[in-house]
Amino acid sequence: MIQKWKNHAEAYLFVTPSVILTVTLGIYPILWALRYMFYDYKGYGEAKFSGHYNFKRLFRDEYLWDAIWNTFVFASGKMILTLPVALLLAVLLNGKLRGKNFLRGIYFMPTIFSTAVMAVVFYLIFNSYNGLLNQILNMIGVPAVEWLNMQNAMLTCIIIAAWGGIGNYMLLFLAGLQGIPKDVYESAELDGATGARRFWSITVPMLGPVLNIVMMLAIMSALESYEAIMVLTGGGPSGATEVMHLYLYKLLFPVSTGETMSQDIGYGSAVAMLLALIVGAITGLYLYLSRKLNDIYS
Repeated sequence: MIQKWKNHAEAYLFVTPSVILTVTLGIYPILWALRYMFYDYKGYGEAKFSGHYNFKRLFRDEYLWDAIWNTFVFASGKMILTLPVALLLAVLLNGKLRGKNFLRGIYFMPTIFSTAVMAVVFYLIFNSYNGLLNQILNMIGVPAVEWLNMQNAMLTCIIIAAWGGIGNYMLLFLAGLQGIPKDVYESAELDGATGARRFWSITVPMLGPVLNIVMMLAIMSALESYEAIMVLTGGGPSGATEVMHLYLYKLLFPVSTGETMSQDIGYGSAVAMLLALIVGAITGLYLYLSRKLNDIYS
């Protein structure tokens, strides 16, 4: 009996730090936001109960819905650009390529860089006036491009986000490719299957479980990403790159001196709940559809 109690005590002792962190950094902030979304609270003074006013304001906030639309544009563009390139690199670096281990490290390296530092470096590259890229274009006789104007800013942000995410997904695809038995490819080669046929008939189907995980991670990452955009454009120009989590950040922490938005904890809490529902609904829908596809092809 004493030994059994000791075993349970040891288990609880190991679990306790995780429980404390989950409660303090996870559950408590959610409960805090659930409370303040019913209040008019600017971060100072007394919080005044406002009922459902913050929720009515959600549907009248054009800037919020523009930010949500920009988020879907950004997320779609990032995934369309990132996942095929990551899969292609994984296939190439999984073959008999000289120096492939060195190349794997080079392509994975951007994932370990600080997002803020990466955004600052890319700002120096894409700066419209004295950026490195425009200097190179001028040297070869090509007119300078306004990379961060209304028309091109979102595309520039997508390219930078894709550059930072390709290595991570490439590594996951590599792990999946190395789990495919080689005799399957040998049998297909004996049957006369070409490289393209082997890729679509063997590689892609057998990568199904890994692809499901990568897609889910890519969806969540793209929907929640805002750090690079905050450093690179601050959501501008004129809200062209404002995404929903950056909009939420500005409501809760308007630290920039030139920021026109004022701190609003109550409304920000309501926005946070809406964004959590949107991300949760999209993730749940994807999991449901992927499960249905697995049932069809299993």
